[in-house]
Amino acid sequence: QSDPIKLLQQVKLGRMKPGDAGLRAVVEAWIGTYDKTLATAGLTQAALRRIDPAPRLAVLVESGVLVPEHPSLVSLQSTFTRVLAEAPAE
Repeated sequence: QSDPIKLLQQVKLGRMKPGDAGLRAVVEAWIGTYDKTLATAGLTQAALRRIDPAPRLAVLVESGVLVPEHPSLVSLQSTFTRVLAEAPAE
């Protein structure tokens, strides 16, 4: 599974554009994997905070790869918030 954050160097160097279809595919696959990870049973609030997708999503938005209202981004943020609220403290 590729990490879209690592591909941002290619955007900075001009080898890829923020809207590049390949980069979009990697981002969507990464978001899907994150969704599956959040569905893992037994994650505590502490564990979830360590894998909070917000910092990476912010970098993708700042770089122009995603817009803040992108459906997958909004869905992942909502899922994370819900799962975190439902997770046991320890």
